Amino acid sequence: MGNFGPMEMLVIAIFGLLVFGPQKLPEMARHVAHAVREFKKVTGDITRDLQSELDLNSYEPKSKTSKSSDSSTPRATKSTPETDQSTQNPDQPRPGPR
Repeated sequence: MGNFGPMEMLVIAIFGLLVFGPQKLPEMARHVAHAVREFKKVTGDITRDLQSELDLNSYEPKSKTSKSSDSSTPRATKSTPETDQSTQNPDQPRPGPR
């Protein structure tokens, strides 16, 4: 499916001309082309995002002889004044929601 030869394209064009008329057919073709272009762009973006996520989270098997725990893989954490308990004075009131 999807393998259209020149004869099939001609039949589709004649059918479209009969159904939509000569004024509407170019406009319809532009809309269809725009939709296909947008669809390809979105699917390409999704594919690129998924690929980058898979590359970042690639599976690295641990060896059986390794006794180290999760300390070998550092994790990035974001510390904000609201969540960082170590820098807050317990006597000071906490800031409210923004």
